[in-house]
Amino acid sequence: MQISLEKLPHQLDALQAIDDAFSGIDERTTNPDKNYVYANPIIKGRGLDKTNIDIKMETGTGKTYVGVRAMYDLHAKYGLFKFIVVVPTPAIKEGWKNFVQADYTKQHFSEDFENTQINLNVVDSGDFNSKKGLLPAHLIDFIEGDRLNSSTIQVLLINAAMLNSDNMKGIITRGKNKGQERFNQTVLSGFTKPLEAIQAIRPIVLVDEPHRFPRDGEFYKAIQSVDPQMIIRFGATFPTLKIGKGRNAKIIKDYYRKQPQFNLNAVTSFNEGLVKGIDIYYPNVTESESKDKYIVDSVNNRQLVLKIGSTKYIYTRGDDIGFDGNITFEGAKTLSNGLELEKGMHFFPATMTSSYQEMIIRDAIDKHFEAEIENFMRENDNQPKVKTLSLFFIDSIPSYGTKVEGKNGRQLGWLGNTFEKLLRQKVESLIRKFRLKSLPREQEYLSFLQATLAGLTENVHAGYFGEDRGSGDEAIQAEVDDILSNKEKLLSFKDDKGNWETRRFLFSKWTLREGWDNPNVFVIAKLRTSGSENSKIQEVGRGLRLPVDENGHRLMQEELPSRLRFLIGYDEKDFATKLVSEVNKDTLINLNKTKLTNEMIQLIVKETNDLDEETLLEQLDTKNIIKRNNDFKEDGFEKLIELYPVLTEVNSVKKDKITDGGPNYKQRIKLNKDNWNKMRELWETFANRYMLEFDRVNIDTMQLLIDDMMQNTENFVLQYPEVTHGELYYSDEQGEMRVRDQTSDYESRKPIEGMIYGEFLLKLAKGTKLKPAQIHKSLANVLKHIYYGNTKYLNEITLSNLIRDFKLRFEKRYAQSYQYQPLNFQASTSVFDVTSNDFKDDILATVIGVNEDEDAIDDSRQLYEMPPLRYDSVHPEKDLLKRGYDTSVVSFGKLPKKAIQVPKYMGGTTTPDFVYVVEREDEKNVYLLIETKAEGSGKRLNDEQIVAIQEKFFGKLREHGVEYKEATTTNEVYTKLREVAKGND
Repeated sequence: MQISLEKLPHQLDALQAIDDAFSGIDERTTNPDKNYVYANPIIKGRGLDKTNIDIKMETGTGKTYVGVRAMYDLHAKYGLFKFIVVVPTPAIKEGWKNFVQADYTKQHFSEDFENTQINLNVVDSGDFNSKKGLLPAHLIDFIEGDRLNSSTIQVLLINAAMLNSDNMKGIITRGKNKGQERFNQTVLSGFTKPLEAIQAIRPIVLVDEPHRFPRDGEFYKAIQSVDPQMIIRFGATFPTLKIGKGRNAKIIKDYYRKQPQFNLNAVTSFNEGLVKGIDIYYPNVTESESKDKYIVDSVNNRQLVLKIGSTKYIYTRGDDIGFDGNITFEGAKTLSNGLELEKGMHFFPATMTSSYQEMIIRDAIDKHFEAEIENFMRENDNQPKVKTLSLFFIDSIPSYGTKVEGKNGRQLGWLGNTFEKLLRQKVESLIRKFRLKSLPREQEYLSFLQATLAGLTENVHAGYFGEDRGSGDEAIQAEVDDILSNKEKLLSFKDDKGNWETRRFLFSKWTLREGWDNPNVFVIAKLRTSGSENSKIQEVGRGLRLPVDENGHRLMQEELPSRLRFLIGYDEKDFATKLVSEVNKDTLINLNKTKLTNEMIQLIVKETNDLDEETLLEQLDTKNIIKRNNDFKEDGFEKLIELYPVLTEVNSVKKDKITDGGPNYKQRIKLNKDNWNKMRELWETFANRYMLEFDRVNIDTMQLLIDDMMQNTENFVLQYPEVTHGELYYSDEQGEMRVRDQTSDYESRKPIEGMIYGEFLLKLAKGTKLKPAQIHKSLANVLKHIYYGNTKYLNEITLSNLIRDFKLRFEKRYAQSYQYQPLNFQASTSVFDVTSNDFKDDILATVIGVNEDEDAIDDSRQLYEMPPLRYDSVHPEKDLLKRGYDTSVVSFGKLPKKAIQVPKYMGGTTTPDFVYVVEREDEKNVYLLIETKAEGSGKRLNDEQIVAIQEKFFGKLREHGVEYKEATTTNEVYTKLREVAKGND
C-alpha cells in the first residue's frame, strides 16, 4: 500500500494565495552579487514585513503538504532554490523529514515538477561534535549547493534552538578557548561561521507552528539572524501582540500584513468536512464522587498542597495522599501513578483508580471495534477497506511496560496486561460472531481477527516514549520505527508476503502529541488528564486528518466511514463545550449585532450567486432590516440571519461536527416502521447499487473545447513589470535619508517579453493534460490572426487564464457525459439493512438534522417517533415538518444522510432532503423526493451540481413511481404535492 497524495482544493487555494502575495523577483536590482550562484535570486522588498506571508490552516488540513509544494512552486516560477524550514521541536522536525523523504511524496511531486527534486539536509545537534573542528556535511551541502544544478531544491530542516546555538554562530563560549572560532573548515571560500554563510545565500524561511515564535522571543530573533529575504509562516495559531497599555490595551493576532494571506479557520475546516467529526465520551462517577474534587494549590519538587473546598492538605515526598490505589507523592511534581502536577490543576480521586482506568480502556476497545467493523465492511464489498488505528495517552510508562535487562522487548505492567486481557476477550467474542457470517468481506474480517488473536502480544499494540530513543533494544526500536516512520505499514492490511498487518493500538505519554500524525486514527483515549489548559484542538489533532483507504486514496467528507471517538475522564467532562468554544473563536468574521458591517456584506455577496452589494442593501432596506446608516432596525440582526444563514454557517461549527456522548451513547431516534414500510418497494430499489459510466469525449469535441478556450479574448493579456516611484527626503528626527509616497508608475510601463512559443506550448499542455499537437494548431492560429504574432501575450498570466478556462469548460462538458448503470448487488443504507431485508430500528439523531424542536406536531404519518423534531434549516425544512398535510400524503419526513446514496460524478454520494408518499386519485402511490434550499441564501456551484445529479438519477426511476423536485419555499412543495396527487407531470 502506498499513500496517494492529491491536490485538494483548499490546499491549492493556499498555494495560490502564496503566489498572489509573493512580491516577485527584483529584476532591476543593482546589487553586484545578484547572480551569486550559491544564493537565491533577490526578491522585491526583501527583509520587510510586507514581503512576508502568513498561511493559516487548521490542524489536519495539510500544512506540511502546502509548505513543501510552495517550495516547488517558488523554484519553478522564480528560480528560488534555498529554503530553511524552522520548526519548534524535534517531533515536528521528524514529521517534516518523514514527509519530504517518503517515496509517495517524491512520486506525487514528480508528476508536476518533472526532474526536480528536494535535497533535504537535516542537521542535528550531534552533527557538530567533530573533534577536528569540521562542519556537518549536510550543512555544507545546503550552503554550497548552487544554481547551476537547476533541478535541485536545497532545503535545510532545523529546529529553532539549534538555529540559535553557539555552533551556528561558530564561536566557543565556554572553557579556556572561550571567544575563539569553533570550526577550522571554511564554506563558500571564506566563511568559518555557519550563520554568516547562511546570510550570504539569501534564504527563504518557512516557519511551522508560528505561535511558538513570538517576535520578542529568542527563537524568532534566531530566525531573523539568518537575514531571510522572506518568511512564510504556516500554522493554525499565530502569536499575539499587545497594543496599548492599561485598561485600553488590546491583544491582537500578530500577522505580518495585519491578516493572513490565506485563512482556513477551524469553523470552516469542521463544517466543510476537511477534518473528521468528533464524538466525545467519558465514564460517569457517582454523585458523591463528583463532589470530591481536589485542586492543586501549590506544588514543587519537595511539597504538594492539595485543596478540597477551603481545607488544605500538605504532602511531602513519599507521603500516601489517601486515594484508592496507594498513590503517593513522588516529588518532582509527580504522583506515583505518573501524573504530572501543575498549580491550579483539578482532579477527582475516583478517576485515578485502576478500575476507572480499566473502564476507559474497555470502552476504548469497544469504540475501536465499532469503527473498525464499519471501516472494514464499508458500504459494499467493492469499496476499499480502511485500516483503523487507536491512540492511548497514558500517565505512567512503567504501567504499560518497561525494558528488562537481558530480555528483548518490554515487560508489561498492569495497564499493558489489562489492555491485553480486555482486547483478547473482545477479539474472541467477535471471532465467535463472525464464524456465523457468510459474506466474503465478513469471512475476510474473520481471518483478520484470527491473525490478531494469534499475534496479540507481539504485533497488535506498541508504545513510543521519550526513553525509547537509543535504548538499544531491537524489538522496542522496531515499534518506534513503525510508529514514527513507517506510516504505510500502519495503514496497510497486509505485507508484501500476504500476511496480515495487525498492529493498530498505539501507546504514548504525550510524546506523539505534536509533529506526528496518522490519518487513520479513529479512537483517542486519554488515560491521563492534560494538566494545564492546553489547546483542545491540539489534543484531538492527532486524529483529525481525513483517512485513507487500503489503496492510499484520501477519503473526502461524504466518503467518510467513521468519525473520531475521543475518550476522556470525568475530570474533563466539559471538554466538548470547551472544544466547541475554541473552534468558534476561530471565525472568519466577527458578527456585529447592532450594525451591518462591510465584512458581513462582503461575506454574503461572496457566498451568494447573482447578488452584488447594491442589490443586497436595497433588498435589506425593502425588508425593513437596516437603516440608511446600515444600523439594524428592531430584530434586524435576527431577520438578517434568517434570510442569510450563511453568516452563522461560516461563523460557528455545526452541531453534528462535535458531539458530547457523555456517559451514554449519542441520541438515537426510533423509526416509525409502519410508515417506512409504505415505501418498502422504493427502498428495495434504492438498495441496488449503481455505477457511473462516462461517455467517451471524442477528438472533435475536445478540439472544440480547445478552440473555444483559445478564442476567449479575456484569456490573453499583457503582463507588466512592477515599477514604483518614491520620493527621497531627509528626516531631521532620524538624521537620515528616507523614502516616502511610493506609488505605481503606470504611464511609463511597457509589457514584459513573453515566453518562447515552444516553452509556452509545453507548459500549457502540462497544465491542461493535453497533447501539444492538440493545442498547437489552435494556439498558432489565434496568435497569428488575432494577436498578429505578438508573443508578449505568451506570459504567465495568459497561461494561468487558459488552464483555468479549459478546466471549467472540460468539467462542464464532462459533467453531462455519464449514465447510471445498475449493478448486480445491493448494499445497506443508513435506514435499510439488506442482510435482514428490513428497515433499521433506530438511527443517530444527527444524521437526520443538527437542530431539534421539542414542540412538534404529533402527526402519525411522520417517519420517526416524535418528539423531538430534527432539522437542519428553519426555512423551509422546519416549516415543512410542522405543516399539516391533506389526506393524499400517506407518509412523509426528512431523509437521513446516506439514506439513498446517489453516486456523484465528482466523487461521494448525495441524498435528497425529504420524501413524501402520495396517493394519487387513481389510488396509485407516488414517491416524491425533495431537495431543499433556503430561500434567499443563493445557490453555489456545488448545489447546482447536486440538483443536476439528482434530477438525472431519479429521472431514470420514474417508471417506479418516483418524482423529484428542487424547492426553495414551502409553497413550491405544496404545489408539487397537489400536481402529483392529481396525476399531473
